[in-house]
Amino acid sequence: MNNNKGIVVIISGPSGSGKGTIVKEMIKDDKYALSISVTTRSPRVGEEDGVHYFFKSKQEFEEMIHKGELIEWAEFCENYYGTPKSYVEKMLREGKDVILEIEVQGALKVKESNPEAVLIFIVPPSLTELKNRLVGRGTEKEEIIEKRLKRALEELDMIEKYDYLVVNDSIKDAAEKIHTIVEAEHLKANRNLDLIEKIKMEGF
Repeated sequence: MNNNKGIVVIISGPSGSGKGTIVKEMIKDDKYALSISVTTRSPRVGEEDGVHYFFKSKQEFEEMIHKGELIEWAEFCENYYGTPKSYVEKMLREGKDVILEIEVQGALKVKESNPEAVLIFIVPPSLTELKNRLVGRGTEKEEIIEKRLKRALEELDMIEKYDYLVVNDSIKDAAEKIHTIVEAEHLKANRNLDLIEKIKMEGF
């Protein structure tokens, strides 16, 4: 018997690691709810407001910070990124496992306030492959790509703060590994203390 309460599953990784595509694969299973982040960066081709991100101005974002409407927020490559609080809390109450696809800085802030959150870091097979993916997008200047590669190296030094590491050789295999991690987390004894008490009480 699984604990019915949802788990916060944080997925991070360098830009170009494929984490977004992995998340799309995972949310085909309706046991998951994807937390849509708020950002001040411009939409990429094909991205829709309210579907991929909530796109806000810097002023709007800063108002959300002041009103305490974000679980976490961070600034990266001169843009803000953050996680809206109300949606996450609602989904957890409904028993959904909520996926947060966020930067390392934000992930560690969430872990501070929610120690039961599960942190999973996605890495590409190599940094060469990572650069190829970033260049292949054709959406960013060389200067931004170099910033992202530098940031990737900084993030790799913080992997020890994460619970799990998944190498993205194959989108399907990586998603399956994350499914397995989440199922195992649901079965942890410290997540099932209510069930243990119920079993004990039924013995009398």
